[in-house]
Amino acid sequence: MVAGVMNVADFAYLVLFLSLLVVASGPLGFWIAGVLRGGPPVFLRWLVPVECAIYRLAGIAPATEMGWRVYAGTLLVFHLLGFIALVAMQLVQGHLPLNPQHFGAVPLGVAVNTAVSFVTNTNWQAYSGEASLGYLTQMGGLGVQNFLSAAVGFAVMAALARGLVRKSAAGLGNFWADLVRSTLYVLLPLSLVLAVVLVAQGVPMSFAPYATATTLAGAEQVIPLGPAASQIAIKQLGTNGGGFYGVNSAHPFENPTPFSNFLQTFAILALPGACVLAFGRLVGARRHAWVVYGVMLVFFVAALGLSLWAELTPHPQLGAAVVMEGKEVRFGVVPSVLWANATTVASNGSVNAMHSSFAPLAGGVALFNMLLGEIIFGGIGSGLYGMVAMIVLAVFLAGLMVGRTPEYLGKKIEAFEVKMAAVAVLVPCVAVLFGCAASFLTEGGRAAVGNGGPHALTEVLYAWGSMANNNGSAFGSLTATGDLYTWGGACAMLVGRFGVILPVLALAGSLAAKKAVPPSSGTLPTDGALFAALLGGTILIVAALTHFPSLALGPVLEHLLLGAGRTF
Repeated sequence: MVAGVMNVADFAYLVLFLSLLVVASGPLGFWIAGVLRGGPPVFLRWLVPVECAIYRLAGIAPATEMGWRVYAGTLLVFHLLGFIALVAMQLVQGHLPLNPQHFGAVPLGVAVNTAVSFVTNTNWQAYSGEASLGYLTQMGGLGVQNFLSAAVGFAVMAALARGLVRKSAAGLGNFWADLVRSTLYVLLPLSLVLAVVLVAQGVPMSFAPYATATTLAGAEQVIPLGPAASQIAIKQLGTNGGGFYGVNSAHPFENPTPFSNFLQTFAILALPGACVLAFGRLVGARRHAWVVYGVMLVFFVAALGLSLWAELTPHPQLGAAVVMEGKEVRFGVVPSVLWANATTVASNGSVNAMHSSFAPLAGGVALFNMLLGEIIFGGIGSGLYGMVAMIVLAVFLAGLMVGRTPEYLGKKIEAFEVKMAAVAVLVPCVAVLFGCAASFLTEGGRAAVGNGGPHALTEVLYAWGSMANNNGSAFGSLTATGDLYTWGGACAMLVGRFGVILPVLALAGSLAAKKAVPPSSGTLPTDGALFAALLGGTILIVAALTHFPSLALGPVLEHLLLGAGRTF
């Protein structure tokens, strides 16, 4: 590759990726919509007895309808129990089987942070898996939560869709049924297939103790093994992102080949993209869903293009050289930049390169992707219902401009719905800004910064943006092991997850209780270019008003100073 120039192979790589993403979204969306309606695909109907057995063993009546309060309360209790179980497993793992390296108890603060992280689908890693967690903790603790937290995203999306479709209704479906069906008929089959392919590519899937090798210099080297492939499959498909190893997908055992790199990048966006089209089928508005999908795709392609331009522009102090610091030589610049954008738009958080080593604007774009609220594809289900909150604000603004009560998919949007949407959109923003303020006001927060100047602001903003928006990726130069990031970060992750889910469920409950309103000449069509422009503008306005000053003083300023030859 020549600096500043992409060759034919690079263009082909990107075109193939984007084409596969768009093509796969339709069939996957059809699959997801069918499952959330209660009907598994034909080739998985042999699992129906398993589903029924789960309900019988758990004492669940899947046909029982839940109002939004009961649905939300059940969801919260479920997460609380999962949190307690995961903390306990980490604290007693020294006494658990499948721990060939005899790892002891995880420190309490790290155990709590990790449990919150995986329960909230954030997967922020304050630990190094191969150096502190046994196989049972990885599989039965973190791996299980990878499935369940992703399935909860599907469940909330399904509840929101029912709220829009149902008329004068009190129920939003059954949380347990949504959870079981999403896991059994979507996440498990896809993860099994991907895990098998990853094993074929060289990803370990073993219960053997770590191997020991002797290097050419005569030193002893420990080779960490373990049941990695199964967790890596769901971490990507479930937009979780927590790596089996500390350096995540930059580790050659997690991501051994260029094909595994392409496949995992695709897996990050496959289900979030499909969720948009599944939502369109669930609410009977497929053209509207494609418009929303198009808005997401435009934002993603624009972010990717700006990142590539910034990364491939010759460094003023290195001349024509492509800066490979922090990147894997076996992947190169273009796949690394593609991964960075995929993982930050999709609330995934896995990394195959150090984002702190990207050009200032490329790192800033990854940060901006998260600060948008993880609604450009976003997490499984969560990206879609976060985008719906933004859509509610967009149609409300349109209603203000024409002087009439706004409508969305046949339901009037009134004061309560607008308030809930505003809360869902702004709560993560508040968590980010308060976290950044605490970092610079406290000694521990300032001491954790690894660089100076605007880069320091970027890395702090990135950490809180990642935690509060449930992304989980790390910039790479911040020492986030102190109490502020351990305990404060856990709070930010909880706020970012449930501060969005609860208003969305309240919004769904309110919409379900309303009667349908027939469209009229004053109804804003939500399936055309005008609506797409309005939605895109609303997203940019909310993000700009909230985060533009921080971005200007962070990555934008660093980019300008880089042009003058200054680095940080």
